[in-house]
Amino acid sequence: MKLALPVCCGLLLAACAPAAQPQAASAVPAQTQAPAPAPVEVQGRLPDGSAAAIRLVFRQGVQVETAQLPAGFLARPFQGPWVPFAGLSPAGKRWALQALFPDDSWEPEQVQHRVRWPELESVWLMASLFTGHGQRYDRLQAVNPSNPEKLAAGDLWVVPRVLLAEDLGGEQQATAAAVQPEEGMDDAARLAAYRAMLSFGRDDQGRYAGYRLRKGEALYSSVVMRYTDQVDPQGVNELAMVIARRSGIEDVRGIQPGTLVKIPVEALADPFQPEGSRALAEEREVQAEIRRTPRLAAGARLKGVRIVLDAGHGGIDKGASANGVWESDYVYDITMRVRRLLVAASDARVSCTTSNPEVGFNVRSRIPAPTDQAEVLTTPPFPNDGENPIAVSVHLRWVLANQWFAAFDRTGDARKTLFISFHADSLHPSARGTMVYVPGASLVPASFNFPASRLVPVRELAGGARVRFSAAERLQDEAHSRLFGQCLLRTLQSNRVLVHDDRPIRNVVLRGGQSFVPAVIRYNRAATKVLLEVLNLTNPDDAENLRNPDWRERFAQAVVQGIQAYYRS
Repeated sequence: MKLALPVCCGLLLAACAPAAQPQAASAVPAQTQAPAPAPVEVQGRLPDGSAAAIRLVFRQGVQVETAQLPAGFLARPFQGPWVPFAGLSPAGKRWALQALFPDDSWEPEQVQHRVRWPELESVWLMASLFTGHGQRYDRLQAVNPSNPEKLAAGDLWVVPRVLLAEDLGGEQQATAAAVQPEEGMDDAARLAAYRAMLSFGRDDQGRYAGYRLRKGEALYSSVVMRYTDQVDPQGVNELAMVIARRSGIEDVRGIQPGTLVKIPVEALADPFQPEGSRALAEEREVQAEIRRTPRLAAGARLKGVRIVLDAGHGGIDKGASANGVWESDYVYDITMRVRRLLVAASDARVSCTTSNPEVGFNVRSRIPAPTDQAEVLTTPPFPNDGENPIAVSVHLRWVLANQWFAAFDRTGDARKTLFISFHADSLHPSARGTMVYVPGASLVPASFNFPASRLVPVRELAGGARVRFSAAERLQDEAHSRLFGQCLLRTLQSNRVLVHDDRPIRNVVLRGGQSFVPAVIRYNRAATKVLLEVLNLTNPDDAENLRNPDWRERFAQAVVQGIQAYYRS
């Protein structure tokens, strides 16, 4: 059961140390939140004598104008007017910091930082810029014990060499260690740990789940995106406002650690529903099925495995777009990289549901502009050109995959069938990394018939497309898919690919108050089927990764390793 929410304004709600993260743009009632401070901008002198703008934006951090920037100041080629601080090379980062904070003193054993913009700076931001990760704010505070967290102009903060980031001449590696005890747990253990942090109560508005914020946590991520199914910007911000009002939180930008946050029970995701609820019983039934599901063995060569890869959107439908990148061409390139690696390194039988006629099954280093051609590989191919309904294109993917799986089942092991659909999401901008969607058993219908249509003259729809699922099959499919998701996330992390922080495996999509399973996996006959949201396009760092062909190759390699791990004997 999900909460239908009134339309409210958007905001980011942080506990104690404000994160240097993007803020959704919208108006906020004056009694709830003051207007965000205006960005500041300075001109930094470049080695050739020209200048480039550097700006500090509330909750987004440091950004540098790209046009005049020398290639040596970029970590990698970047497209877009403003490159985020993380996209700069070590030389670029040092230049930007010295230009933005000219009163800082850079000494061999420490940096002495003078607060220049107290409305925009925070301990979290300082940690992010100087130590390489905002989560090190507590260590920065520890070496400056007399400094208050509320900053004032002229405050002196010392960053010792041992805490300074490696790329600024210090000793701290770029990635931070786990900061909460639940980091590193498998999916079931993490869900149990999150559930144990809740207490249930009742107020004049009904039942709620109470959660006490920990230091460094934010209401939008550590509460809304963790404990509910909301992930899109509008839904996250609206629910955050509902929770803030119910919890009596007036200063949403300075929520103290230990504050009791009241989450409406009807907004909770299934794993966090109260004892005795049907949703919690269904979740526990899936977890029990996972524990009794045997591992499938095919060896590293994946002998006897049938795999279908689906690149989301394509052609006239370019999918989500933000920060200078768009979904269709980039996920198609990742899909082609996965295909190439599987064909070269395995004995699995691999097919793709779509093709881009301009590209074929090739990979690309540069993707300069959206391509407007793509077709579903039915008989004959079904072009996604705007002349045909996009919704039909979506359904034809599972129809085509099901026919391939049916042919395989007559000679092979139906349990060794795998379907992966690749996408890139447009979520709340604070979210980063990969998410895995699996078919929630309770939302997959017992039967469905996609009717034959004279408007879609493809052989695969000549007699319609009917699917039937028993209750046992729906449960087994979700269990297999979750197990694969766990294998995949582990290999992504071992390949330095960021995974969504809180609940990276989900069995439902929530959009506009409606909960559903995407059609490509809802009606799919594969024993194991997932929809991968590769990353979040509205997050600038994620978008920069997607633009990078080396990152796309690393992602594809991790996917293949995850498939091999799942079927390893």
